[in-house]
Amino acid sequence: MLIFSLCNASDRSYTDNTFVSPLVRIQTERKQQVISTGVYGFVRHPMYLGGVLLFVGTPLLLGSKYGVIIGLLMALLLAGRIIGEERMLANELEGYIEYKKKVKYRLIPYVW
Repeated sequence: MLIFSLCNASDRSYTDNTFVSPLVRIQTERKQQVISTGVYGFVRHPMYLGGVLLFVGTPLLLGSKYGVIIGLLMALLLAGRIIGEERMLANELEGYIEYKKKVKYRLIPYVW
């Protein structure tokens, strides 16, 4: 059940957060606000969690050692993006610092 919930995190992030965007930016024209309900109550970046599971899980299922290595490298790149994105959100989005205190984990529950 937990694995299904984690795999569903990416899809749910679109439902729970109408401000989801492929660009790292604050949507002031839409009055962007912090979303802390749904999957955003467990990790701060559920869409990225879904991506990491896809990057690593697919090569694991296919038995590809090189695919797993590439997936882990992609996960590291995503972690770098998360760090930069969180810095911007903390500086520019009202309430994000309080949200970080409430939801401790960025990407992987009980890990990071």
